[in-house]
Amino acid sequence: MTKMWAGRTDGITDPAADDFNSSIRIDRRMYREDITGSAAHAKMLKKQGIIPADAADHIIAALDGILKDIDSGALVIDPAAEDIHMFVEQVLTERIGEEGKMLHTARSRNDQVANDTRMYLRTASADMRAMIFELAEVLTETAEKNKDVILPGYTHLQRAQPIVFGQHMLAYVMMFLRDIERLKDTEKRMNRSVIGACALAGTTYDTDRDYEAELLGFDGLSLNSMDAVSDRDFCLELLSALSILMMHMSRMAEELILWSSWEFRFIELSDAYTTGSSIMPQKKNPDMAELIRGKTGRVYGDLMTLLTVMKGLPLAYNKDMQEDKEPVFDALDTAKMCLTVLTPMLATMKVNREEMYRAAQKGFINATDLADYLVKKGMPFRAAYKISGQITAECIASGQVLETLPLDSYRKYSDLFEEDLFDAIDLKTAVNTRISKGGTSTKSVEEQIAWVKKQLEGLK
Repeated sequence: MTKMWAGRTDGITDPAADDFNSSIRIDRRMYREDITGSAAHAKMLKKQGIIPADAADHIIAALDGILKDIDSGALVIDPAAEDIHMFVEQVLTERIGEEGKMLHTARSRNDQVANDTRMYLRTASADMRAMIFELAEVLTETAEKNKDVILPGYTHLQRAQPIVFGQHMLAYVMMFLRDIERLKDTEKRMNRSVIGACALAGTTYDTDRDYEAELLGFDGLSLNSMDAVSDRDFCLELLSALSILMMHMSRMAEELILWSSWEFRFIELSDAYTTGSSIMPQKKNPDMAELIRGKTGRVYGDLMTLLTVMKGLPLAYNKDMQEDKEPVFDALDTAKMCLTVLTPMLATMKVNREEMYRAAQKGFINATDLADYLVKKGMPFRAAYKISGQITAECIASGQVLETLPLDSYRKYSDLFEEDLFDAIDLKTAVNTRISKGGTSTKSVEEQIAWVKKQLEGLK
């Protein structure tokens, strides 16, 4: 088939080259943006008197028909087409004849594809924000239900200090709120119109780029035509934001995997989000959480792919940049898939309060509170730290915990120990005396929940 760009060459290429050059299987998903953008371009050409008004009207009506036909399935996108832009223009010309060839006046595929991509990604990013919002709501609700459930907090995956499960859930809410902020910030730089930059140097026609940008809902223009067609920073920013989002989901997935094991038994995942073993009937595998963890590397790879594509390109447009959409679309699809599973998986998980509390008791995670008790009685912290460590070692050797060791045993180490010790090292006391802002006390967690709810309300 002779190409619409035939002229300098005869437009007849080897079938293998056609397949290699084609991007229709990737960019076909942007058909709505391409048609919407083309209609706006026709309106601008009409307004500026660059093409006859009746021709512009015919083009706009035909584009509307093409969009409706693709939506309904009456028109199937041709997989043999070079790209979505050529497909739409070819169908347009077939339907209205020579007038259809006027549409591409004062634009190039270079600025056209960049504009389509920006429109597509700004919508996809907003959709992603809505999904993260839903996840944050589920986590906030889980935090509120478990604001007094005590479990060990960990550092180095070693039991460290007592916390409440609500505090742990809120830590992830804070991460996901920042993910929403990052995406929203990315959209600010993404939402700039590049149409009118043409191939790289602009156009000799008296176009109105501001009018066209306004029709398409852009906040403004990309003001350098060479930058406009060669910039893919907005794709890289989005991939970076998605990579960070995936990292946060992966960390949460890792904890779900650990917590649902027999070694922890802190939670139980719903049967709807686990699988069984083909040979071991007792197994309940957290496969969905494991896949989230595994797919994170895929999104990281998408980011590295595009960074590598862009790193050595001279200005302005190069065909290498056709490789921008596949990694971005893949990252969007992957993150969306993970959110689709993670949110209901968290909403349906069972929290095993008793197991969490038992683990907190056995971990000597109130040893810091034991040291603080002595400090408040007048002992220097380093001396108190040493005694607390010695008492912990005695408990481990005798199979006891700090709460069950008799007062007489404590007094062997210091006369400062009195009956009020046991209230000071009680796990509930240890949690609720963490009164600093952002801490793990029930009061602090309630304040964090109120703050998060206010943030979420502002995002609606």
